[in-house]
Amino acid sequence: MGEFACPQFQTLGERYPVLEKLQKVSIGPLVFLIFYEVSGGPFGIEDSVQAAGPLLAILGFLVFPVIWSIPEALITAELGTMFPENGGYVVWVSSALGPFWGFQQGWMKWLSGVIDNALYPVLFLDYLKSGIPQVGGGLPRASAVLGLTVVLTYMNYRGLTIVGWLAVLLGVFSILPFIVMGLVSMPELRPSRWLEVDLHDVDWNLYLNTLFWNLNYWDSVSTLAGEVDDPAKTLPRALFYAVILVVVGYLYPLLTGTGAIPVDRESWTDGYFSHIATTLGGVWLTWWVQGASALSNMAMFVAEMSSDSYQLLGMAERGMLPEFFSRRSRFGTPLIGILFSASGVLLLSWLNFQEIVAAENFLYCFGMLIEFLAFVRLRMKYATASRPYKVPLGTVGSILMLVPPTLLILGVLALSSLKVAMVSIVALLMGFALQPCLKYVEKKRWLRFSISPHLPHLGATTQDENVVEALMPVLLADSRI
Repeated sequence: MGEFACPQFQTLGERYPVLEKLQKVSIGPLVFLIFYEVSGGPFGIEDSVQAAGPLLAILGFLVFPVIWSIPEALITAELGTMFPENGGYVVWVSSALGPFWGFQQGWMKWLSGVIDNALYPVLFLDYLKSGIPQVGGGLPRASAVLGLTVVLTYMNYRGLTIVGWLAVLLGVFSILPFIVMGLVSMPELRPSRWLEVDLHDVDWNLYLNTLFWNLNYWDSVSTLAGEVDDPAKTLPRALFYAVILVVVGYLYPLLTGTGAIPVDRESWTDGYFSHIATTLGGVWLTWWVQGASALSNMAMFVAEMSSDSYQLLGMAERGMLPEFFSRRSRFGTPLIGILFSASGVLLLSWLNFQEIVAAENFLYCFGMLIEFLAFVRLRMKYATASRPYKVPLGTVGSILMLVPPTLLILGVLALSSLKVAMVSIVALLMGFALQPCLKYVEKKRWLRFSISPHLPHLGATTQDENVVEALMPVLLADSRI
């Protein structure tokens, strides 16, 4: 292969003149888009206390970001600025390991993203049912899920800039009640409650899955890199600020809730912060927390759908999906990708919260292992390629940085239930079958496929693809431990 080089990118305005009038995403909205792709606030962390008690929950949200979130954010900053285009991690893997594994990465990440998005209507209604019991089940709940999905999908259709500034406004509104809750709880705080732990009564599977779900998806923003204003500078800074916002946004309410009232672990389930708000502040604070939860879940939904739909657009620009996936609406948004992602959400919204989290984490784990391998491969194969931001570690240091998160991934896979493992492995195998089927469709010219000419050359070889093929049996075997 020749020397790797990234050519100049065409602007979106050059390819789509209507987009010249659309504003790129700046650092403020980007920080909150990342915040909502990863977190959205403390809604959903309650199971960590139920699974392991206050001390391990607090330690988890202190230690887990160091061994998982920061390495993933650093990789995203380096590779997202190296490949500032829509498609993100699909492009990274394709460049390092070949188009076949790039497609598998796209399939796994898109599927896990859609599964993740199916959570947010569930969380929204779980918080709302304490005030409106009718949405707890049956036809009212199903109708509410459908209505929410339609409204939020339309917001994605209207444009990423709107989604970004909406994320800022909703983020501020969602964070404020927990700041107030912390202030009113100060006279009741008992720091000794933070130290409660019973190592003989820990549900490690629920504990790890809860931490993992609440602190992953840092790489999701990479699929929007082509829509970011000056991504070489904006993306690393936004990731830095978002890491701080996410970690503080978890620890502050967790310390408030476990320190201000006696801990009943069994009560710490989805929506428990509403009860804490009632105890500490009264009905007015309860409604504020419930409103914040509702709006936060709306913002997480639109942020995740943006990432998923732009990923499909990026894959179409690489010729991995039919060309119609790359077509944009008059607002510059990937219409077909949005519709596909919304359909997946509706199909999966009948699952319960913990089942969704476990299945999503399983698929996401496989995707992250391939992403780690691609990161190291790009460091070794294209050491001199332009990287506007580079993780301040050499190749050996980068590999060592990935050892703890890799061990964590293997632990999550090993602790998965047989049901989740089997369903997830079937989903993985579907990706193995789907890619050659699409190639056959392309060969028969039943649908049009094309590669955008402004994209950099993908320099992976068949030998690179064989590297991953040799590792996959090991990963699949580990998942069945």
